Amino acid sequence: MKMKSIIRALSVAGAVVVAANAQAATELTVYTAVEAEDLKRYAKEFNKQYPDIKIKWVRDSTGIVTAKLLAEKANPQADVVWGLAATSLLVLKGEDLLQPYAPEGLDKLSAKFRDSDAVPSWVGMDAWIASICFNTVEAKKHNLSKPASWQDLTKPEYKGHIIMPNPNSSGTGFLDVSSWLQIYGEDKGWSFMDGLHNNIARYTHSGSKPCKLAASGETAIGVSFAFRGAKLKTKGAPLDLVFPSEGLGWDMEAAAIIKGTDKLDAAQKLMDFVASKPANTLYNKGYAVVAMPGIAKPVKHFPENPEALMIDNNFEWAAQNRMAILKEWQNRYDSKSDPK
Repeated sequence: MKMKSIIRALSVAGAVVVAANAQAATELTVYTAVEAEDLKRYAKEFNKQYPDIKIKWVRDSTGIVTAKLLAEKANPQADVVWGLAATSLLVLKGEDLLQPYAPEGLDKLSAKFRDSDAVPSWVGMDAWIASICFNTVEAKKHNLSKPASWQDLTKPEYKGHIIMPNPNSSGTGFLDVSSWLQIYGEDKGWSFMDGLHNNIARYTHSGSKPCKLAASGETAIGVSFAFRGAKLKTKGAPLDLVFPSEGLGWDMEAAAIIKGTDKLDAAQKLMDFVASKPANTLYNKGYAVVAMPGIAKPVKHFPENPEALMIDNNFEWAAQNRMAILKEWQNRYDSKSDPK
């Protein structure tokens, strides 16, 4: 009888070990377009709360991540998407790829940083805003004046001195194009881009790369986003950040659970973290506007009130017209894109 008790105790102990190991081995495949250097600190903070969940990052630019998720619709490979443009998540929602979930703390987030459904399909994290990275040293070499508006970028003096992202592969590129169509109207928006295209040296497949190229002196002007420009300027790059007078296109990084995941409990814990105060505090290290009101502190080299410069972005319109906009852009301008 004693031996049976020992065996039973060992069996129970073994089961506990197996269960603990199974929990420890939980691995979430997370598709993301977040800047690579930020992923480690996000995962580190998440693992303080949930040490038994390992994040396996699959990172690429916004357009490529979006296309990958759409291509995998019949056989999803991701459990969660974290840090993808809200316009892309609206497209994924329209394809019924997202699992609705209301994370803990949802009521503490700004209403514009969440899906409008009662149980949201996605939750916003932070907003990134368009800007122009202007290399003052290169500008002086080429006798270039500092632009003050988007329209200024069509001036003949800038011919061959501008680099911007391709909207088919870059979320920053898409927010630029969709915002110009909203700022100017569709006909005038495409006319503006025709004029801009005359001055473009090349289109990159990364939203941050034009600013990096401006910082290194490979171009005088990089159309990019403010977070990257501010970071490079802080490191000593000879950059001025220009926030054009017509207003700034913007998008938000957002997160969602992919429908069909077999790791739903772990995925929900990650979404709880996404909406938490510690996560929002981390977002503010690079983004001046975050989902949780009262958290954001000024970011060096950003304008004092960035929200006042952000256009009234119609995300639904941008998502519904995304494919048509990208096709038109490609037909007109793709000849100057970097090779993939």
